[in-house]
Amino acid sequence: MSDDRHRRGRLGVPVLSCLMVLLLATGWLVSGKLVSDTPPLAVAAGRTGASFLVISAISALQPRSWPAIRASAGRQRAAVLLAFLGFFAYYTGTLLGVDRIGASKVGLVVSLLPCITFAIGIMAFREPTSARKFLGTVLAVAAALGYALDDGSAGSSTGTGSLVTGGLFALAGTFAYALYGYVYRQHMSDVPPMAALPAVTGVGTVMLGLAAIVFVPLGTIGTSQWAGVAVLGAVLTAPVFLISHELIVRKGPLFTSAVALVVPFLVRLGEWAWGEADAPHLVSVLFLGLCSAGVWMTVAPSRSVPAAEDHRPVPSTETGSSTP
Repeated sequence: MSDDRHRRGRLGVPVLSCLMVLLLATGWLVSGKLVSDTPPLAVAAGRTGASFLVISAISALQPRSWPAIRASAGRQRAAVLLAFLGFFAYYTGTLLGVDRIGASKVGLVVSLLPCITFAIGIMAFREPTSARKFLGTVLAVAAALGYALDDGSAGSSTGTGSLVTGGLFALAGTFAYALYGYVYRQHMSDVPPMAALPAVTGVGTVMLGLAAIVFVPLGTIGTSQWAGVAVLGAVLTAPVFLISHELIVRKGPLFTSAVALVVPFLVRLGEWAWGEADAPHLVSVLFLGLCSAGVWMTVAPSRSVPAAEDHRPVPSTETGSSTP
């Protein structure tokens, strides 16, 4: 029985990864549309609040998860830290960046996530590594940066000041989310994501909501704008939360962030499909292929030690005290 369960879990990872990438890319495109006429803080607070309501409603319908939900809610310091890193800092930074330099460019900044995650894991959490993973991460990030330079002529109306400010906002949010993955695994990996996320998203909603009340003229936001934000949170963001946290528990933060590296390219293709950018040319497609190869080098399982990739995913063995 345990072997069947293990096999199903391994088969589920590719499906979950593809779903996460598609939902993330769609979410970036929708976010770019929303922040063009809605304050970024309002979008961040609204999408997190809608996600909180959806996830909490689903959790409430599963009585067997109630003890784990209460246990997660009792870890108040962990919930506050995770809410700040993964919701307040990440969404504030990236959405303020989108407002200044657009979704495509912010997506390329976020493509540095595997590199930052890789470095944080080695320096702060003593993560095991290998030459293949290191070279894969470097190749993927270099390809993403090459793509950015090659595609730099698109949308060149962005001023230097806005480009620098928007890039720094996005970079700060990306760093916060890279750290979030390890903190989540350290403090919440012994409970299912469905049980941990109500507490974390609830605190994140309060943080972002207070910031929006203080800094955003909420009365100027129309009903249709709020409806768009609600759809973004309930239909796109909530499933991404559940899938990404499941992948963090099963495969670790580096795997999850490396898979998400494909998202910026899908965002660029989506902008082309919507008529907001020119079609990517041959060099851009080459960078896409190199990036995909780098992602595979980073996340592919090791043949020599079949169980090596499973040192993190089993929630029941995680105590939340340290890295395994």
